[in-house]
Amino acid sequence: MEQRDEELLKGLARKYIWWKTPEEALRAPQRIIAQVMNIGDYHDVQILANHLGNDALRQAIAHAEAGQFDERSWAYWHYRLELADVGEIPPLPARMVS
Repeated sequence: MEQRDEELLKGLARKYIWWKTPEEALRAPQRIIAQVMNIGDYHDVQILANHLGNDALRQAIAHAEAGQFDERSWAYWHYRLELADVGEIPPLPARMVS
């Protein structure tokens, strides 16, 4: 990961992963990206998308864990990133019960 990417993600982690230090949060950059995609304000989402690009956002969706996205954000990102056609959104990731 480039230094610029790390600095951006640390800044976003301060705001969106408030229960960890930015350095701790940076150990799971995918989690920071998913959190911004799920609850980020418009400005932060645009900065994230413009800086990291759609491929990084697609990776966050592809590797999302249960509970990282709400239904509204899940649908929005599938449409925005052209991962699903209208009415064909895959189900949210679910926890495995054993």
